Amino acid sequence: MALRHLRIFPHTLPLTLTPKPKLNNSNRFSFFTSSLSLSSTTLMATAHKVLVPIADGTEPMEAVIIIDVLRRSGADVTVASSSANLAVQALHGVKIIADASVSDVAATAFDLVALPGGLQGDENLRDCKVLEGFVKKHVEDGRLYAAVCAAPAVVLGPWGLLNGKKATCYPALMEKLAAYVAATSESRVQVDGTVVTSRAPGTTMEFAIALIEQLIGKEKAYEVAGPLVMRSNHDDEHTFKEFNSVQWTSDNPPKILVPIANGSEEMEAVIIIDILRRAKAKVVVASVEDKLEIVASRKVKLEADMLLDEATKLSYDLIVLPVRWLLIFFIVMNQYMVFSMCIYFNFLQGGLGGAQTFANSETLVSLLKKQRESNKYYGAICASPALVLEPHGLLKGKKATAFPVMCDKLSDQSEVENRVVVDGNLITSRGPGTSIEFALAIVEKLFGRKLALELANAVVFARP
Repeated sequence: MALRHLRIFPHTLPLTLTPKPKLNNSNRFSFFTSSLSLSSTTLMATAHKVLVPIADGTEPMEAVIIIDVLRRSGADVTVASSSANLAVQALHGVKIIADASVSDVAATAFDLVALPGGLQGDENLRDCKVLEGFVKKHVEDGRLYAAVCAAPAVVLGPWGLLNGKKATCYPALMEKLAAYVAATSESRVQVDGTVVTSRAPGTTMEFAIALIEQLIGKEKAYEVAGPLVMRSNHDDEHTFKEFNSVQWTSDNPPKILVPIANGSEEMEAVIIIDILRRAKAKVVVASVEDKLEIVASRKVKLEADMLLDEATKLSYDLIVLPVRWLLIFFIVMNQYMVFSMCIYFNFLQGGLGGAQTFANSETLVSLLKKQRESNKYYGAICASPALVLEPHGLLKGKKATAFPVMCDKLSDQSEVENRVVVDGNLITSRGPGTSIEFALAIVEKLFGRKLALELANAVVFARP
C-alpha cells in the first residue's frame, strides 16, 4: 500500500493509563486518570461484553457514538431499553431500536456498562429498578462502569456509585454532581479506578476511545481512533474552508433531507440529524430501503421518518448524505490488495449488508441533480463525496474533501486536507470525527455563526 495512505491510521498516540495526573495527546484526545486503571491483561478476552442502556429521552449522539465506537473495537455491545418497548424515542426525534430490554439481560455478566446522557432519558434510567440493582451488583464485582453528560449526576450519583470518586459531567450539572463525589473535574474525560465519566455529546468520541483503552488496551484504542478523523485541538472553535462564498437562503425553518440506508454510518447520520434539529431545522430522515427501519454499519437499528419515495414529494433547501461503509469496503478491497490488519479490521466492521447503495439509487441521484440544477444546497461526508457525488458529476468545478483514503477519487484534490469545505452551494467533510464540525458549518450557513457557536457550546465541542 502506498505510504501516502498510512497517514489516516496513525499509531503514534501516546496513550497509557498510569498514575500520572494528566494524559494529554494533542493528536487525538486527552483525559485524566485519578488512580490505576484496570489491567488490560486482566480484561483481555475473546469478546468483551458491553451494556449500553437507553430510554425515552436518551441523547442519541452520545448513545450511538458509544455503541458505534465500541463495536469498532470488536466489543459485543448490547443496546438495552429500560422499558419493555424496544423502540426508544430518543431526543430530537431520533428513533433507536434496542436489541433487548434491561430485564432480558439482567442475568448476563458484562465487562462494561456505559450510560449515555440526556436529562429525561437519565431520569428514566435512574428510575428503572432492575437496572439500578444490576449496575450496583456490577460495580460491587469490580467491573468497569461509565457515564457521560447528565448520567454521572442524575444516575450514578443518586445510586451512590460515585462516593469517594473524582468525576465530571455536563457543565450545568457540576454543582449537582459535587454532592455525590469526592472531587469534580473539568476534564473532557475523567478516569478514576473502574469508573469513567465525561461531559457531553462533543466529548463522547474521546470518552468511547478511553473506554476501549480501559477495556481492551491502548493498541486497540490507537487502531480504532485513527480512521475516525478525530479533532487535534479542543481549544479551537469550529472552522471551515470556504470558496465562492454565497449567502445561503432558505425557508423558515429550512427543510433538510437526510437519506439513510442499511449500512449507513450511524454516527455521521445521527450527529447531523441531532445538531440540525437542535437548530430547529425541519429534518426529514428518509429510508432508501423498502421499510422504515434500517440496520446501520455497526448494527445500530434506526427508524426513518418516511420512505425515500414519499420524501421525494417534498422540496428541500438542503440534502445531506452520510456515508455507506459497505461501499468503502469494496472499493478499498478492489484498489489495494494488501492491507494492514488495522485497516482491514476497521473496514470489515462496516457491515456487509447487500442493500442498494446511495450511489445506485436513481431516485436519490435524480434528487441531487435537481438540487444542483436549482442552485439549492447539497452536501456529503466521508466516502459519499467520492462515491456518490463525483461519479454523477455533482462535484464538477467544485472544491471538496472526503474520507482520507477516498480522496484520490476526487477530480480536484487541492483542498482535501480541510476538515470541512464549502464551495458555493456544496458542503463536504471527512468522516465521523468531523461530523459535528460539518453539522455546525451547515447551521452557520443557514442560521448564522451566533447560533452555531451556541450549539457548539451546548454540546461542549470546545473546552468550556
